Amino acid sequence: MSATSPVARHPHLSAFHLSRRVTAGVTGGIAGGLVFGLLMAMMGMLPMVASLVGSTSAWAGFGIHMVISVLVGLGLTVPFAGVLGSYGRGVLVGLGYGAVWWVLGPLVIMPAILGMPLFMVNMMAGLSLMGHLAYGATLALVAVRVLKGRA
Repeated sequence: MSATSPVARHPHLSAFHLSRRVTAGVTGGIAGGLVFGLLMAMMGMLPMVASLVGSTSAWAGFGIHMVISVLVGLGLTVPFAGVLGSYGRGVLVGLGYGAVWWVLGPLVIMPAILGMPLFMVNMMAGLSLMGHLAYGATLALVAVRVLKGRA
């Protein structure tokens, strides 16, 4: 490899590091998705998630939720793994990331798809915020562990 190749100039872009970032996002997304999915099941939210594809099945909602959880996990770890250097910092970043996705997901994207009013903040939205924070913290903790090579 020449000294001028992109990988030589930016070792964090190596295939190994990208693979580790992807693994961290998938693993963290699954872990966070399971935690949040359990909360959603207890609150009866999964049929609403299923309505995104025209279903009312809680199982369909859970499957959709898990796919979204992995994609959102990758959205943190692939481009931003560098900010996940420690567990403490990871939790803070994860909480912030969860809060951002709370605004984007249930307050903007989902209501827009379902033809509902945007930014409806009520009791259910408050419970959803708690789930998104739990998701973000879990995602980040697992991702830090994977990125540190301990998974």
